[in-house]
Amino acid sequence: MPLAKPAETEIVLDGRPALVVAPARARWLYVFAHGAGAGMRHAFMQIMASALADRDVATVRWELPYMAAGRPRVDGPAISEAAVRATWLAARAQLGTLPMFAGGKSFGGRMTSRAHAAEPLPGLAGIVFLGFPLHPAGKPGPELE
Repeated sequence: MPLAKPAETEIVLDGRPALVVAPARARWLYVFAHGAGAGMRHAFMQIMASALADRDVATVRWELPYMAAGRPRVDGPAISEAAVRATWLAARAQLGTLPMFAGGKSFGGRMTSRAHAAEPLPGLAGIVFLGFPLHPAGKPGPELE
């Protein structure tokens, strides 16, 4: 008989909404942010959390500040990178009993990698990117050229 799917639990990390999916036999924890155009409840994000749970990976999906505030435009890198760092530290403090990975879909992955490049995220086991591009179409940043 297949195991029941783990429930999705709403939490708050550093003042931002987040969703946790924690399978009973979790071996890793993946903290990930959404892309520029869709939030943590987007079907892609839900499907990824469910698929990872099937493979014993717990997940934390969280909202970048502009999305949590209901604004249509992304915040600049300084705000987004600070949010990555603050959310990572809060997740590590509240949930950090497993090896932890960070990343995200497109924009969320890019901001995570930039935050880690600026100052390593403590305890990070690796960065996982979900979906490309990591920059707006036709607008690569100078650091990517």
